[in-house]
Amino acid sequence: MKKSALVILAAGIGSRFGGGIKQLEPVGPNGEIIMDYSIHDAIEAGFNKVVFIIRRDLDEDFRRIIGDRISKVIEVAYAYQEMDDLPEGFSVPEGRKKPWGTGQAVLAARDVISEPFAVINADDYYGKEGFKLLHDVLVSEEPSEGDVEKIYMAGFVLKNTLSDNGGVTRGICHRDADGNLVGINETKDIVKDGDGAAVQTEEGLAPVDPESLVSMNMWGFNQSFVGELAKRFPDFLKSAEGNELKAEYLLPIIVDAMLNEGKAVVKVLKTNDQWFGVTYKEDKDFVKESFAKLVEAGVYSSPLF
Repeated sequence: MKKSALVILAAGIGSRFGGGIKQLEPVGPNGEIIMDYSIHDAIEAGFNKVVFIIRRDLDEDFRRIIGDRISKVIEVAYAYQEMDDLPEGFSVPEGRKKPWGTGQAVLAARDVISEPFAVINADDYYGKEGFKLLHDVLVSEEPSEGDVEKIYMAGFVLKNTLSDNGGVTRGICHRDADGNLVGINETKDIVKDGDGAAVQTEEGLAPVDPESLVSMNMWGFNQSFVGELAKRFPDFLKSAEGNELKAEYLLPIIVDAMLNEGKAVVKVLKTNDQWFGVTYKEDKDFVKESFAKLVEAGVYSSPLF
């Protein structure tokens, strides 16, 4: 069977909600965390390796809470996103407090990724369909040829990604007739509006199509994409934007740049699954209730593993 990896962006764990490790708190009936469900769904879909990208100072806690358990059911590798993991000739600007975003995070795993891979956030629940779609296309299609990368993105229906507790930012996707991504419009402060969605403006609520497909940072890449990240990182660091203290080298921005340069074709794979995560503290109860309902409906066993 062709190898495929699930890369989990977990270096931001502990940076939200006052510094506690909220993303590792139980949400399932038997103490499961959100990542447990994502890994379960990835294994079910056919992925046979998990790469955790974490902070080095959380290594011991992370392995104790999740890594050691997961290594019993699937191959596990670790990578560490560090602020000073920079190309030769570059140094951390004085006053910078955080690493360089999701692009640098994936690049940190360059020595442990040797197969096609999917990328997800640690604290988001994506449902089963996206993992199956990404796995099947990654292991069945020929890898990227020449200087044009084949990239895949799970596209979620906007109405399935909104929070009851406040506005959210979503990347609304625009596609061509073949289902390929043309561009992503980052839209802030999208809220539920009855059965629909809207953006809060100074003039009031402006409707947004609730059936729009949005990016939730669930990507599929060939291994060659890691080399593209490495090649583009120095130019980012030299740019005016890269010199800002809070600048981030982000996957959606990198993919968008490659699209505009004709260096990538991005296939959007529609999933109808419900997404949920811990955007707000108040989302925690909803997440727990949602997993309880999924277990009750037989979608997941309890305990999960």
